[in-house]
Order: sequence, then C-alpha cells, then structure tokens
Amino acid sequence: MAVVALAILASTSVGLLAEHRWRERAVAFSRRLIDAMVWGLLPFIVFFITARLHLGGGVGIGLALGYVELALVAGLAYVIGTRLLHLPRPSVGALILTATLANTGYLGIPLNAALLGHDALAPAIAWDTIIGQVTLYTAGFAIGAAFGTEVGESPRARARAFFTRNPVLWALVAGLLAPDVLAPQAIVDVAKTCAAYALLPVGFFLLGVNLMGEREEGVLAFPPPFTAPVAVSLVLRMLVAPALLVGLSALTVDVPDAYILQAAMACGINALVVGHLYGLDLRLAASAIAWSTFIAVITALVLAPMI
Repeated sequence: MAVVALAILASTSVGLLAEHRWRERAVAFSRRLIDAMVWGLLPFIVFFITARLHLGGGVGIGLALGYVELALVAGLAYVIGTRLLHLPRPSVGALILTATLANTGYLGIPLNAALLGHDALAPAIAWDTIIGQVTLYTAGFAIGAAFGTEVGESPRARARAFFTRNPVLWALVAGLLAPDVLAPQAIVDVAKTCAAYALLPVGFFLLGVNLMGEREEGVLAFPPPFTAPVAVSLVLRMLVAPALLVGLSALTVDVPDAYILQAAMACGINALVVGHLYGLDLRLAASAIAWSTFIAVITALVLAPMI
C-alpha cells in the first residue's frame, strides 16, 4: 500500500514540476500523451484483456448490479448539477463524469490487493474491465459528447464525435467478439503488465500537469479548493455509489467484497482524458480527482494495518 501511495505522490509531483518548469511545453506534451493513450496504449490493453475475459454465475450478476448503481449515481449528479447547483453545461458534464467514473484500474486494483489480498485481484480486474472500462468508453464518452464545448451543438455532431473520438470502444467490442486464438497469452500478459504498472504513473502525471496549469491561470490553488461541486462529486462517488451497491446486493445476491471496494473508489483519472477530448470543465475534474484520491489513499493507509 505504501508503494502505491509513493507512486501516486511521485507521479503527481513530476507532473506539477514539469508544468512549473516547462509550462506550455509540458501542457502540450500532456495532450500528446493523452492522444497516445487513447489511440494506442488503451486500445491495445482493452482488446487483449477483454478477449480473454470469461464471466458467469453470481459474479456476473453482481457486475450487472454495478451498472444499475452507476445509472442511479449519474441521474443524481445530473439533477444536483442542473437543479441545485445551476452549473454550466461543461461543469455538469464534469460532475456526472467524476461521480460515475471510478479509478478502478490505476488505483482500485492495487488497493484491492493491498487491503483484501491476492484473491481479490480477479474480481477487482473483472469490475474494472466490465464496469470501469465499458462505462468509460460508452457512457463516459457519451457524457463528454453531450456536454462538451468542442463537439458542435447539433445532436448529429455530438453523436459523430462520440464514435469518431472513441477508438477504445471499438477495441472493446472487438475484444468481446474475438476468439481466444487472436489473443496469445504472452501478449495478454504484456497488456496486463501495462495496465498494472504503466497507467498509474501516466495518469497521475497528467493530473499533476492539469493541477499546476490551472493554478498558474489563477483559477485553482494547490491543493485545489474544496468547492460545492467537488463535495457533491466525492459524496456521490465514494459514499452513495457503494451504499447503492450494498443495498442492491442485499435485495438480490451477495457480491464479492472487491466489488464494494471498487464501487467506493476515487474519481477516475480518465475523466481528464474525456474532458480534454470533448471540452468539459477540467478544473472541476482535476479537483475532484485530487481530493478523492487523497481521501482514498489516506483511508487505505489507516485501514491496512487493521485488516
């Protein structure tokens, strides 16, 4: 657990220092890095891991409950953002995105291993792949297309942006349809290694660059301010979401403990990726990610010796 915390701190610090030292060049590099992830690394990981994923029984039912829980959270985020907080459209999109997208990959998988043991890895990876990844590349990108400022205003333009700026969706579909023979175990192992060790430092480096960039523009201090939209995002993501899953599980079937922990995970780094691609409120997204990650890591460090 301490190794994960140090990796997060180091990666974010490198991003902060890079933006402070090189400014526009660091921001430009971070954008190219996002493009490289979206169009290269992530499709590779998603295709080969999905192609070898097999689910069934109660575990699969538990994953279905995860989609119900996220749909309810997204609806709550939309109502609160529009009716109570009266946020502008890009901020509403960022609020929905950070409330529904959880950091089940970069952070959730290593935290499950640290807190629940090696046996929790399989259900944690299943949740990240089937819930986290599918939600990101379907609902997540759809939210970006619906609320972003860089996709056009007409429904046709927004629909076109969803499909043309979403290469990982096609990798996911291809992986689900592909036979095992197209996913040799050696390449699947490489994809898993990339997912386990490459995404965390890259993701938190991007967070550091975004936090420092917003601070220098005078709109975000470091640490970021704990605003009302940030508080709503954290409550929905880390309290309401797991509570809904526990309630749904009580009404249907028992779900693995790893599912509950994944449902309570911090806001997903990929909210920055979607926000960059479609033009959402990056200030809100970066603040929610930073605060929720801090809370998740500190909580895990406190709980680890007790488990």
